Amino acid sequence: MKFTVNIDCTPQEARSFFGMPDVEPLNKMIVDEMSRRAKENMDTLADPERLIAAWVNMGGKGIEQFQNLMGAAMSSAGKKK
Repeated sequence: MKFTVNIDCTPQEARSFFGMPDVEPLNKMIVDEMSRRAKENMDTLADPERLIAAWVNMGGKGIEQFQNLMGAAMSSAGKKK
């Protein structure tokens, strides 16, 4: 025998029912901080020369991260789905 029970509730109601913490304030804080940082660095991100200069100032670590990012993008693009 098989039966299905559908429960209609919001994610917040489900978290509350299962005793999980309310992470909404933490999520809002993180999103606000990321938005603030993105706005502060918008000029740098839009200008490739300034972006590369910022990476170089990190002692080469930024270039390495960029290479890893490009490598990951290329390897995932080459995979068949």
